[in-house]
Amino acid sequence: MPNWTLQPVTRDATAEVLAFVDSARRQLFPMLANAPLPRDLAQFAETYLEGEGCFLEARDGGRLVAVIGYLPYDHRFSQLDYHAEQVVEVVRLFVLPAYRRHGLAAALFSALRERAVQAGIGCLYLHTHPFLPGAIAFWERQGFAVVDVEPDPLWQTTHMQLRLR
Repeated sequence: MPNWTLQPVTRDATAEVLAFVDSARRQLFPMLANAPLPRDLAQFAETYLEGEGCFLEARDGGRLVAVIGYLPYDHRFSQLDYHAEQVVEVVRLFVLPAYRRHGLAAALFSALRERAVQAGIGCLYLHTHPFLPGAIAFWERQGFAVVDVEPDPLWQTTHMQLRLR
């Protein structure tokens, strides 16, 4: 039986969560090794604690083992038209390797989805890439559908959505 706890990130845990996310993203995307933090992470409190975003963590005996968040979709992909509805982008799902394949990512996403429903969100959006093992299949199991795949041969950015209403 899993022994993790899922909860919103607190202000006191922000530095630990930022270090966890930054380390995970640099491991997944080595080309980011010298890149500055993205705006949502650089402005974590404003985005996720005080703004319209949400960020959840999973802990096992106090140890941070996984995270996930959402933030308002910023309309940066012109081929996606989400102007007429309230859409958030699911971001930063990272699970330590030892905790993968035990249902933790699905449990974290379920908790995040419930928060989105409570907030009146109409649609969850995310993008992922085929080179991330199992990512597309994982999100499809959570109910997401592919709405676009970019033809870029390196990234093949795969855009997905899940309607909540």
